[in-house]
Amino acid sequence: MNASRIALVTGANQGLGRALAEGLAARLGPDDLVLLTGRDPERVTDAATEVARLPSTRARVEGRVLDVTDTDAIGRLADDLKARYGGVDIVLSNAVARVLPEDSQAERADEFIDVSNTATHAILRSFGAVLRPRGRLLVVASSLGTLGHLDPRLHHLFDGASLDQVEYAVESWRSAIHNRTAAEAGWPVWLNVPSKVAQVAAVRAVADERREQDLATGTLVASVCPGMVDTATSRPWFSDYSGAQSPAEAARAVLDLVFTEDVDPGLYGELIRFGKPLPWHDGTPPVEQDRLVRP
Repeated sequence: MNASRIALVTGANQGLGRALAEGLAARLGPDDLVLLTGRDPERVTDAATEVARLPSTRARVEGRVLDVTDTDAIGRLADDLKARYGGVDIVLSNAVARVLPEDSQAERADEFIDVSNTATHAILRSFGAVLRPRGRLLVVASSLGTLGHLDPRLHHLFDGASLDQVEYAVESWRSAIHNRTAAEAGWPVWLNVPSKVAQVAAVRAVADERREQDLATGTLVASVCPGMVDTATSRPWFSDYSGAQSPAEAARAVLDLVFTEDVDPGLYGELIRFGKPLPWHDGTPPVEQDRLVRP
């Protein structure tokens, strides 16, 4: 990587995002910069100050306000980093909308899709364009993002799709929810499954276009599954937390991937869990009555 590196984490005020920012700040050097982002100015400032003061922190840490549902803001930040620093070296797309089990999935659909999917598409486009050689662009997803978790009637929307086609599929899903035709088309009630599949499909689409050049320059674009993590977002969905990792523990495998010197072609563009790719076509559609998250 470059002598002076620029790293950015979205959704970094708390939980896994905060742990990723802390890990980057500890493993990067004094000339490097970690940008901790979130949408609430006060929480961003407080989190960045706290991370900067940790005894383990070596890199510079700055807070940046970024509402990932504002795709223009994503583009402006990418352009700013390009103008100031010549680009960015590490982008960890981690933001997620918190949904509780008692919430109506349909009523929360727009917010959930905007944060998890529309934002992912914008990050892949905007930050992919300013990612420097030997860079890392990783989207935090989950093992639910493999294609087999969707009804087979929907597979053609994502399998081998371009980023434009993934976007179209996501907006078709959103429209079906609003029109109350989602169930008959095969979309599950639970938002997390199609959202994660779409995230992984978007990464695969971008990686397919960039693969040859990125592998030649030691650059990695991929999605990652951190496994079961004990956070405020995920805790309400689990009945048994005995196997859950702390955010710091879950961040470790993601950061190991960031700091691996050489890019494994077998991991490029894939959904990676604990250093290994998950087969794209694996998985089975969830039973709607079982609303517990499975990592």
